Amino acid sequence: MNTGRLRLGMLSILLTVIVICMAVLSLLSFATSSADMRLANRYARTVEIRYQLEKEGRKLLEEQGAVNTEISIEDYKLVIETDESGNIKTWCIEKIWQQDDRIDGLWEG
Repeated sequence: MNTGRLRLGMLSILLTVIVICMAVLSLLSFATSSADMRLANRYARTVEIRYQLEKEGRKLLEEQGAVNTEISIEDYKLVIETDESGNIKTWCIEKIWQQDDRIDGLWEG
């Protein structure tokens, strides 16, 4: 009978490396999917605001005809300019930009 020792050193090291790699890949996958979800939610909110602006702009044009105005919802605005006969000259949805003056510890020069 052969009663030699069973050597599992290399096998256990290989399995440990595989488990560590799988754990890292699963963490990366989770981080990527949560970032994709946040981005999709932000995009959905932006599209919802744009449709609301379009709806309010159309409603305003139907009620008043010739109009030069701005409609704002959250960080977005709709600029409408028409001529006297009610033809639209400008219909532009823009994001309201505010300059960030915080430096947060950066060297000012």
